[in-house]
Amino acid sequence: MSARIEDVARQAGVSTATVSRVLSGKPYVSAAVRQRVLDAIGELNYHPSRVARSLRVQRSSIIGLIISDIQNPFFTAIVRAVEDVAQQRGYSVILCNSDEDVEKELTYIQLMLAEQVSGMIVSPTASNNEVYRRLVERRVPVVAIDRRADDVPMDMVVGDNVSAAHQLVSHLIENGYRRIGAVLGIPEASTGAERYQGYQEALLEHGLPLAPELVRSGMPRSQNGYELTLELLGQTLRPDAIFTGNNLLTIGALRAIHELGLRIPDDIAVAGFDELDWMFLVKPALTVVMQPTYEMGRQAAELLLARIDDPERPPQQVVLQPTIKVRESSRRVSVTV
Repeated sequence: MSARIEDVARQAGVSTATVSRVLSGKPYVSAAVRQRVLDAIGELNYHPSRVARSLRVQRSSIIGLIISDIQNPFFTAIVRAVEDVAQQRGYSVILCNSDEDVEKELTYIQLMLAEQVSGMIVSPTASNNEVYRRLVERRVPVVAIDRRADDVPMDMVVGDNVSAAHQLVSHLIENGYRRIGAVLGIPEASTGAERYQGYQEALLEHGLPLAPELVRSGMPRSQNGYELTLELLGQTLRPDAIFTGNNLLTIGALRAIHELGLRIPDDIAVAGFDELDWMFLVKPALTVVMQPTYEMGRQAAELLLARIDDPERPPQQVVLQPTIKVRESSRRVSVTV
């Protein structure tokens, strides 16, 4: 017969409420009492019932994770980190893919609410801020990751996109490139808007004009990166460098450059956001913005669990600093004044 929580309490000489506090990681339990409870759990081989726990607290021990594109390797480390933290705290993770679709994202949010998940981590699609505002008002634990939900007082973990884009484009300019094309995600998403802002600031800071014909934007997918890069390179006065807004756009840009028979960086330089595990196979090696994706996922999970434990805590916004990895694809070739 399986041990019950009452058996653990009797063995440890404490109340069942104290056993519950230890199991859920709550404070206000002395180290000595906590150890007695843990020893009793081990001796009795006690396994708490998640179903019973859910009935007591009127929510499941499940965290919902909604990402914008499951095919984007950027999210791999994020998902891994969220799952690692959740498992350590006794939660399971349900992973959903919004596919950059506002309605699909809303459907998954409604599903999470119906299943009474403990909380959600979401990479918001564009134009869905009102949904998040209502969730916050209903005191639903929710954390935005990678993208901001502007004007919504909620927990967020994002990268410093403006600074990273500014540094990357400045690097290209300092290496002699003057006509820098940009292939970016949609401006309605905070990542696309912030990376465009950093691009603009770098050009202005170095006295270069803002040329609308050098900027293209679209859904951050490989095919769009390919088509938008072909548009840029089809101009009479084509760019001498390409700045891409994410790894999928980079893949598409590389395909277009390869099809046109151009050499990197002799004919055109390339630098963009996000590392890929296999990028070391690309010759020449690519200059990229490396984002701390695992840390982003870890901190988002920690923020969500803190929100679950203390719904009244003030919202926290964590901005992580990416790093620039300079490689051969942006090598200095020549300076044109």
